Order: sequence, then C-alpha cells, then structure tokens
Amino acid sequence: MFALVDCNSFYASCEQVFRPDLRGKPVVVLSNNDGFVVARSREAKALGIGDLQPFFKIEPLLRRNNVAIFSSNYPLYGDLSNRVMTTLKNFSPHIEVYSIDEMFLSLHGMQNKTLQHGQEIKHRLWDHVRMPVGVGIAPTKTLAKMANRTAKKIRKLDGVCILDQPYKWEWVLRRVPVTAIWGVARRMAARLAKLNIESAWDLASANPRIIRGHSNICLERIIEELNGRPCLSLEELPSAKKQIYCTRSFGKKARELQPVLEAISLYAARAADKLRAQKYLALAMHIFFHTSPFKSNFHSVSDIVKLPYPTDDTRLITALARDTAARLYRPGHEFLKAGIGLTEIVDKKHYQFDLLHPGQSEKSDRVMKVMDKINNSEGRGTLFLAAQGVRKPWYMRQQFTSPQYTTKWSDLPVIKA
Repeated sequence: MFALVDCNSFYASCEQVFRPDLRGKPVVVLSNNDGFVVARSREAKALGIGDLQPFFKIEPLLRRNNVAIFSSNYPLYGDLSNRVMTTLKNFSPHIEVYSIDEMFLSLHGMQNKTLQHGQEIKHRLWDHVRMPVGVGIAPTKTLAKMANRTAKKIRKLDGVCILDQPYKWEWVLRRVPVTAIWGVARRMAARLAKLNIESAWDLASANPRIIRGHSNICLERIIEELNGRPCLSLEELPSAKKQIYCTRSFGKKARELQPVLEAISLYAARAADKLRAQKYLALAMHIFFHTSPFKSNFHSVSDIVKLPYPTDDTRLITALARDTAARLYRPGHEFLKAGIGLTEIVDKKHYQFDLLHPGQSEKSDRVMKVMDKINNSEGRGTLFLAAQGVRKPWYMRQQFTSPQYTTKWSDLPVIKA
C-alpha cells in the first residue's frame, strides 16, 4: 500500500501557522512580483477567486471581502515543508518527496490499520507543525493520488480516504473525469475522448494494448495502476536535474545596463548554488533577457556560451554571464525579465577531465565550500559577490511579505507571558 500526504493550500496554510487569527478566513498568496494568485485558502475559493488570476484585476474583490493578502515567502515555505517531511519520515522508512507539499510513503508491512495510520499522520502533522493535510491510501501511487483528491473533496472522510478494495476505487473512478487522473493532461484527454473515454473508469476499463496503440506505454501503465496493479515504484533518491535555470521578472523595469548585470549576477550565483548542491559541474550556460511581450516594440536577446572548463565556481560562472550580458545589451529598451540556465551539466564525481587541463583548482573548491557553509548556517545571501548589487531597486516586487519566522533571527516570534 502507498500513502500520499498532500498539504492543503500549502502556501496559504504556511501563512496561517504563525497567524492563527487568520484560520477560517480567506487568504491568498501571490506569485513573484505580486502578479498572480498562486494559493487560496478554502474560504478564498468560496468567494470565487480562481487560481492564477491577475492580482490587479481582483484586488477590489479582495479588499471588499477583507481577504488577507501575502507575497510569496519562499524561505518560510521551504522551512515548513522540511518540517512536514521530517515528521512524515517517522511513519515509514521508505519515502518519496514528490513536491514541496507532497510525499509518498510506502506502507508495506505496517502493523497499524490503514485508516488509523492515515488519521495518525493527519493528527501528528497538525500537532507538530499546525499543517492541515489530506491523506490518500491505496495499492498503487496513481490510486493513492485519486484517494487524496477524494479525501479533500468529500468532507465526511475527514481528510483521510482509503481505496483498498476494487469496489471502492470503482465508485470513485466512475464519478471523476479522465483529467482527474494523475498523468492525464487535457491534450491527452482530448485524444481519449475520440475513443469514447470520458471518465476515469472508462480508462480503467479500456484494453491497455489498444490504448497503447493510440498513445504510449505511460498510459498503459496508468491503466494498470487504476486497476490496483503497481507499475510505479517509490523514487527514494531524487534524480539529478539535467539543466538548472534561474529566472525572474524585474520589480522595476531595467532601462540601463547596470540593473541587468546585477540581476544576471544574482541568478548566476543561485544557479551555481543549486549546481554544487547537486554535486555537478557546468560546461555551458544560457543567458537571456527581454522586454514585455505585450508591448509593440518587444526585444529579446539570448546566447549560449561555453565555460572555459567544467566548473561550479560562482565567481567564474558569474564573470562569464556578465560579459555575455554586456555584449548582448542594447540601450533604448525597458527590460522586464532576465535569466540564466546551466544547460550542460555533468556529475562531478565521475567526470573525466581533459588530459591537457586539470580543471577546477582545489583552491576554488575550498572557497566555494566556505561560502556555502557560511550561507547555510547564517542564511542565504550572508556572503555574496559585490557584482550582485546591494540595494537592488530592480528586485522583484513583494509588497505583502510576511516575516521569515523560522529562518531569520530578527523575525523570530515574540511570546509575552
């Protein structure tokens, strides 16, 4: 049996952890630059606030209904996510962190009854982290996803759904569209509709071989999973990324070269941080920036450049990124977005260097280790390159950011007794 634990409206729930006065009230969280709604509490959804709606269009509605508005607070969300995952590790030795707010657990060999186990998971996360979750338990990962969805849709289940018998998952699958299945997108659903497959049960009842002739082996596996036959195992070790990108829109449009260079430097440093965390080296990178695509004089530039040797040194990556950005820049434009991607990355442990070039020096490795150690212990951005700028007037707009309660000393909650 598999369990899928999924946090309810995760970003909004994170904001309520240290603001219990907001429980039971409408809360929304905005995307970068406060552009779109990316998370809504149940009460906000009841007001008709849709996902990914532009903030400027619905701000009057939010103000009218006293909706609590927050900018994205990623340090807080990341830390609370880690606390959730750490708590869940106590319930199974075999886990898969699927996303920032979802985790699969293997319940094979668990002695507790599945319903009691699911309820204990739910109550433990509330007691320890104050995080509301839904728990879905089933013999396959795909059915566990469906069970989790059902646990959130049907209030009588109290957040825990067990699909451990064929008649139970048949009851659910007959009542949901095929797009509700994990791994079936709208485009695939349109192709299935031509085969008269509309509901999840229609797909579960279809002949896998016939379906594979119209699609691929992935859909055939989904059919097997919908019938209680596991085809997907836990991925306990996350696979390494083949590319690492860091992109952001500017909070204030860049009309000169300097803010573009500072932004490129910051994004290059963050990409290099992720590269070292993965224990990989970069051979090439992609630099780009552009104006607003909604303006008539849209201007976009980009280039892919090779690094002199495989490296994870922030200094070298940043220097080449700045040189490339300066070469691409043309005055007379208002740039809205910039980014950098490390596009050719290789495993540092197994990469064989050129016979005529020793590669990155041991001194560079030591410098990067010291830099990472300080930033990990004192907070990201404690030690940074001056090229990233200090004031950053171009940095993304965040008008409604909550305190970083768990990751910043100055923002620690104060308790008065």
